[in-house]
Amino acid sequence: MAKTLMFMGTGSDVGKSLIVAGLCRAFTNRGLRVAPFKPQNMSNNAAVTADGGEIGRAQALQARAARREPLTVMNPVLLKPEHESGAQVVVRGKRVGSMPAREYWARRGVFLAPVLEAFRELGADADLVLVEGAGSASEVNLRNNDIANFGFAEAADVPVVVIGDINRGGVIASLVGTFAVIAPDDARRIVATLINKFGGDPALFESGRAFIAERTGKPCFGPVPMFPDAAKLPAEDALALDAVAERKPGAAYVVAVPRLPRISNFDDLDPLRLEPGVELRMIKPGEAIPREANLIVLPGSKTTRADLQALRANGWDIDILAHHRAGGRVLGLCGGYQMLGRTISDPEGLEGAAGVSAGLGLLDVDTTLTVTKQLRIEGGEHAGSGAAIGGYHMHLGETTGPDRAKPFARIGGGPEGAVSPDGRVMGTYLHGVFAGDAFRRAFLGDVAGADANYEAGVDRTLDRLAAHLEQHLDLDALLTMGREPRLA
Repeated sequence: MAKTLMFMGTGSDVGKSLIVAGLCRAFTNRGLRVAPFKPQNMSNNAAVTADGGEIGRAQALQARAARREPLTVMNPVLLKPEHESGAQVVVRGKRVGSMPAREYWARRGVFLAPVLEAFRELGADADLVLVEGAGSASEVNLRNNDIANFGFAEAADVPVVVIGDINRGGVIASLVGTFAVIAPDDARRIVATLINKFGGDPALFESGRAFIAERTGKPCFGPVPMFPDAAKLPAEDALALDAVAERKPGAAYVVAVPRLPRISNFDDLDPLRLEPGVELRMIKPGEAIPREANLIVLPGSKTTRADLQALRANGWDIDILAHHRAGGRVLGLCGGYQMLGRTISDPEGLEGAAGVSAGLGLLDVDTTLTVTKQLRIEGGEHAGSGAAIGGYHMHLGETTGPDRAKPFARIGGGPEGAVSPDGRVMGTYLHGVFAGDAFRRAFLGDVAGADANYEAGVDRTLDRLAAHLEQHLDLDALLTMGREPRLA
């Protein structure tokens, strides 16, 4: 088995995913074969893997940082929230069903076996495995049957580094307090703490770092300053969408995106957000879609019919129809494509109560949700421009109707998606289409950056992140803390 080191956090959004991604690239640059691993993830932002399944977007980015293909073994259990008290459960990349939260938490111990099996497989093909925990390491109320944090660490017998976010305040109390509330056996697994998201003069925190080390009996790494280019990397947590609020004075093109309650695969929007001539506006509940929008994008959704109901409750359906009447363009991605049609049928109750919902009627198509989930990486050409197009399918449902005669794209010689007769309403099941520079330039026209290279930009950012961690962390010391797991 590969040497392993696990990173947990004092809470959610302390930067675990970014730290692991940066370390994946840094240690890969040193010549090690590195692999990321997250036993259990909860996110509606997922990626299709090279072996035909799906994993959390963060693990796909970490795999890219390690210059490896994303694989289902890197995130063996993925929970995709469908409503406030339940989620779709994905094991080894495949949907196994939906469970209420209480049922999952009562039964989750049964998923430890496939988690450990995946961990063994991954460790057999790596020099170093970097494991990311989930949520907070100190949630002692969730410790029983845990597979995401100390439950996994105990079963695999791996060392742990706990990360604290100084930017949110109280980092000394959160790190020292973690040791105070967790079980003594769990505390003994912790080999170090790490301070993240620091701002200001690090010399001012030397006494704080010393205090943490003294009280915990473990070395304290960092502090790691804020990484300013973090927003240039695909995010997994929908909280990242709250930061999409900056205005771009002089932007020639405005893209408006309704913030749906169960928005999914929202990294589809990143290439648009990063275009200098494009202003991406996330429209929050209670806000109207601006009249000056050139394009409205209906994003992917984990629960399409429920999000369509929320869209109507916010009056966005009226805004979208008015936008179209005024000559504006509308693009639906995956669930958004389904919403643009005449009807969405869910005869099996896959997303909730069985039934049929009326769509927006801007595309002459109908969708029926089906049990089989379509997961595949695709490549072809944009039907309107002939530009190369690529992406991936990740959806339940089959869409049929007259407007499919004018497809959005051609994949493998066959039609994909639909376009209205006037050409201003488009729908596609392809996620990730805007990452392709040729298509993005063809779709946006003159406002697109002629020299923009989105994918190359992601890799440059990962290299800068690795250099950032090399500068502010003792990576040699961290590496010595990893050790081979002792699996039963």
